[in-house]
Amino acid sequence: MAGACFLLIFASTLLLASIKSSTASRMAKPGCRETCGNLTIPYPFGIGPGCFRDMLDVSCVNNTLYRHNSTISKMKIYSIDLLGGQSRVNTFIASNCFYNKTNFNTDGWASLNTGEFYTVSTKANKLTAVGCNTLAFLGGFNEHTVGAGCFSMCADKQSVDPSGQCSGMGCCQTSIASNLFRSNITFDLRFNNSEVNSFNPCSYAFVAELDWFKFKPYYLEDDKFRKEFRDGVPTVLDWVAGYENCNEAVKNRSSYACVSKNSQCINSPNATGYLCTCNNGFAGNPYLEEGCQDIDECSFPDQYPCHGICSNLIGNYNCLCKSGTRSTDPKKVTCNPIGVSERAKLMKVSIGISACAILLLICISALLMECQKRKLIKEKKTFFQQNGGLLLYERIMSKHVDTVRIFTREELENATNNFDSSRELGRGGHGTVYKGILKDNREVAIKRSKIMNVAEKDEFVQEMIILSQINHRNVVKLLGCCLEVEVPMLVYECIPNGTLFELMHGKNRRPFISLDARLRIAQESAEALAYLHSSASPPIIHGDVKSPNILLGDNYTAKVTDFGASRMLATDEIQFMTLVQGTIGYLDPEYLQERQLTEKSDVYSFGVVLLELITRKFAIYSDGAGEKKNLASSFLLAMKENSLQSILDQHILEFDAELLQEVAQLAKCCLSMRGEERPLMTEVAERLRTIRSRWREQLMQNPINETECLLENSSSNYDISSTGQHGSLMALDLESGR
Repeated sequence: MAGACFLLIFASTLLLASIKSSTASRMAKPGCRETCGNLTIPYPFGIGPGCFRDMLDVSCVNNTLYRHNSTISKMKIYSIDLLGGQSRVNTFIASNCFYNKTNFNTDGWASLNTGEFYTVSTKANKLTAVGCNTLAFLGGFNEHTVGAGCFSMCADKQSVDPSGQCSGMGCCQTSIASNLFRSNITFDLRFNNSEVNSFNPCSYAFVAELDWFKFKPYYLEDDKFRKEFRDGVPTVLDWVAGYENCNEAVKNRSSYACVSKNSQCINSPNATGYLCTCNNGFAGNPYLEEGCQDIDECSFPDQYPCHGICSNLIGNYNCLCKSGTRSTDPKKVTCNPIGVSERAKLMKVSIGISACAILLLICISALLMECQKRKLIKEKKTFFQQNGGLLLYERIMSKHVDTVRIFTREELENATNNFDSSRELGRGGHGTVYKGILKDNREVAIKRSKIMNVAEKDEFVQEMIILSQINHRNVVKLLGCCLEVEVPMLVYECIPNGTLFELMHGKNRRPFISLDARLRIAQESAEALAYLHSSASPPIIHGDVKSPNILLGDNYTAKVTDFGASRMLATDEIQFMTLVQGTIGYLDPEYLQERQLTEKSDVYSFGVVLLELITRKFAIYSDGAGEKKNLASSFLLAMKENSLQSILDQHILEFDAELLQEVAQLAKCCLSMRGEERPLMTEVAERLRTIRSRWREQLMQNPINETECLLENSSSNYDISSTGQHGSLMALDLESGR
């Protein structure tokens, strides 16, 4: 028995996983064409009536395979993955050219209309833009209107990134939304190549396969890129046999795609819908009735080893090793009939081997559990040190900080039910926010980020200490963090009533918001920013002031949040940024041009928020003709033409015109193109306080029908991730397909 155990342990260390082989079975429907050039056409794809399923029809022209549908443009197909549910195709490139000062030529946009059973793969593709001073958009539809943007900036030929990376200087890349079935690639025409026309007259944008494109600086020169990629770019599409999940699909047998009796349904790992696969022991096309055929494992000894007598079974195989004398070839066995005594010996050996196997399994399981436990402890310790845990602890002790707490990973997992999806408050490109309930029944918001720059851990620790000491009623309170994970998790107070953006434009939108409520939210937000600029030490520049980053607490008190783009600096210091961060429509034009982040950058962004409050329009909005307009530009034009009433919210026009003019003048000052001409945030807060005080005096002296609509205390999901809020804003901005 001991010898058998030893042999079993030795054999287990040398065991290799068996690899299923494909049998030579037909892949197309009977009577249908199966190949185009050297490419196989597997059903549910097919050429001609009755040869394909739903909208998965293709055509073959000059030995080249194309997508083909009466309502969809032809699209060259490079490959079809029947098992993974993906197809590699050719798509077009959008271009935008500026040839001289008098002739602005937009070459065109690119469309990716995939149809119901195709979607653009979010895992296998990226949006790429090539050019200087270029802002490209991918706007599209899944269940919602969504989009993504990519901005590339280079002032001259020397500033182009020579490394071949899409770093934002000559080339940029970004991820795309999932399950896109219809999308367009366009450019923001406010950014053009007029300033860099001498070496970069054209910009290009496309959705291409991940890691396929390698940027080269000479692509910026006239026609170099166009000539090299005149045929388009490879893009990966996800396809499904049906858009239902497996539980729904099997109920409708008339449309069920997995028709082979030896097949099964699997939910697509890449898209919304299902695919089919052959059962273990079978291979072929699961979409055909006789498509999944039994594999004769005995015919493939390298993949299905057997050193005895191999016999094929339906869906499996049997390997019987009888007693006998071995020949010189170890794979051959000479077998003799087995007697009763030999059967008894075999039974004892089998029992001994089984007992050894069970004991070995128990020992291995215990060993793996212990190793996993030690690995987890070591990993926690590594992450704690890597994320500046020791440095943060020393700072807390030296500064006697008692407001910030270091949470363990287990505490936050228990508070969020192991980060259950039902606890999600919001999701963005940089992370997800969950609602957590601590042991003392306090409700908190837990931000679980996706990325962390280890080189900036000292700055992260410093920011944690400073934010923990900010004690202002209009700034969201940071309660603590967790450093035992790869990317630190931040714990904030939970704000129940969503964001100002949702109140004005989104899911919490109210049909009427009183002027007093608008002035109060503006005043409280301004006081919070003024506190950050003048009272925090060192001063803090928020860097991404916008309505999605103003939360509404109890009684709809304004709370400024999201310091992911914030910067700390000494008095009168200027931050020079290598990469512009922020949200289109709110960005300070001086910051965008000079890349100098100052306190006046926050003032400009707050001016746009103030415009949202009095106009109730998006920062980038559509007019009656569907044209995209910049709210700040439209407002300044209305002020210049003395037509302020044309842009204000109709619900507040009945109120004091002089007071509204004062608010508009304040917004105009904040939106000055030059930062030095803008007021300080302390001055903005003081002027709003004065304006609101006079308005409330008027209400008391001359009561009018001013209805306070912010009385309901409804809870709302929110996201303190700047990218998530940017994503929702961009989705709304792209409503018209831009």
